[in-house]
Amino acid sequence: MKKTISMVAAGLLLLAGNPASAEPQTPAVYVAIGDSLAAGQTPNRSIDSGYADLIAQELGRNQPLAFYSKDLAFPGFTAGDVLDSIESDEAKELLGSANIITVSAGANDLLRLVQANAAEGALSFEEIQADYALNAARENVREILSGLEELAPSAEVYVMGYYFAYPHARASQKQGTAGQLEQLNAILKQEAERTGAIFVDVAERFGEDAVELVPNSGDVHPNIAGYQEMANAFFEHYAGGFEVEDAELPEPAPVTFEEIQQMQGQEEGEPSGEAEGAEEEPEMEGALDDDSAAKPSDSKKLDFLAIRQALPLV
Repeated sequence: MKKTISMVAAGLLLLAGNPASAEPQTPAVYVAIGDSLAAGQTPNRSIDSGYADLIAQELGRNQPLAFYSKDLAFPGFTAGDVLDSIESDEAKELLGSANIITVSAGANDLLRLVQANAAEGALSFEEIQADYALNAARENVREILSGLEELAPSAEVYVMGYYFAYPHARASQKQGTAGQLEQLNAILKQEAERTGAIFVDVAERFGEDAVELVPNSGDVHPNIAGYQEMANAFFEHYAGGFEVEDAELPEPAPVTFEEIQQMQGQEEGEPSGEAEGAEEEPEMEGALDDDSAAKPSDSKKLDFLAIRQALPLV
């Protein structure tokens, strides 16, 4: 594990070798935690460069970047899972030296309740269940942010908001789900302000019709342009003049979940294809073949350790 972290740090230090400003700046130590959006899940069910990678890249272009990790970001995580992840010994080591932390937590609590039929453009959910889910997300996000105050006392914490995840749905179907997502963002903003963290609003950049940013009608994850919008929303709060330009977007280098599992098996000395769970892709609710939209990060069968073996550097 420490070897993997060292390789990530070394690679990204190379990016930081040519800062845009000649003025001395504090080296950035950036840790991204959260769900599939923090991990960089694509609309086609793979892992590639996400908003965290683009943030790290832009930090490296403009100031020294000492370290970057998204080891604590994992598809499938609810706010409760994110809370559990930061309480591990590994997380304490990562977070203890961080001075920038982004958090994506809460969407899976809500969107796992949404039934989306991509073929018909229909959305449905039970309001009472959604209200319970939002309350649970509030409690866990509050504990996450309180925990980060202790685990990362030197870090500026940024709570990432969420975009409307169903732009392909019929207009008449959007209002209810959009309202629930607005409530989630309001909760995240309130909890961020409670602890002195910064809420990053991304909803306005997407709107309710951003099919060009969330291109797969059967999946709620953004493409690289969507992640670019999220990264630039972060930089609106972080520093003036920092912006991920179109020309700076990395070439696609997706890694499938199956490939990640196989890589993990090889790291652990198992024959290729024999890692636990590697015999088939993780089961995901709302797969494309049943015309329902896959929710952010439905891949709970993946081993948490698998993701970190194949994180693409920008």
